[in-house]
Amino acid sequence: MQIKFMKKILFLLCLVITAGCTNAQNSTPPADKKAPTPTAIAPYHILTTDSVYTTPADLKKNKPVMIIYFSPDCSHCQHLMYEMKPKIAAFKNMQVIMVTWVKQLEAIRVFARDFDLKKHPNFTVGTEGYTMVVQRYYDVHTTPYIAMYDKNHKLVKDWEKAPSIDELASAAKKL
Repeated sequence: MQIKFMKKILFLLCLVITAGCTNAQNSTPPADKKAPTPTAIAPYHILTTDSVYTTPADLKKNKPVMIIYFSPDCSHCQHLMYEMKPKIAAFKNMQVIMVTWVKQLEAIRVFARDFDLKKHPNFTVGTEGYTMVVQRYYDVHTTPYIAMYDKNHKLVKDWEKAPSIDELASAAKKL
């Protein structure tokens, strides 16, 4: 008798849980519909490889910007940088801000060192830590994510997946 009663209670409990789950709202857009990319530069606050914090307020006026959201251990990010290295002159007139969520500053320094980014003062590499402000702002799901802005800091184009370096250089040349 008690077992039948317990089964009924368990069944009702399962029904209540199922009903609650089916009525829960999903705050993320469906996989086939990406949220629109914001047109302004993300309000980043990153700790650079020089242990200095920087924000969009530190960007030079009237100079294009490229934001690259990356991970130091991401093979696609590394491949992008290997391809970019011999053609890095194509980006010399652009401020390149490389942002990661990886908190280990030493891993980020190694990444910057491996690609000789210190030789290029227009490159800034740093971490936003676990705040994920930039990641959420651009709705980044894979790395590298790239957003390119004109000299007025208005969005020109963004890439959810790494484009060819020729495509990226061509877009930079047009700015």
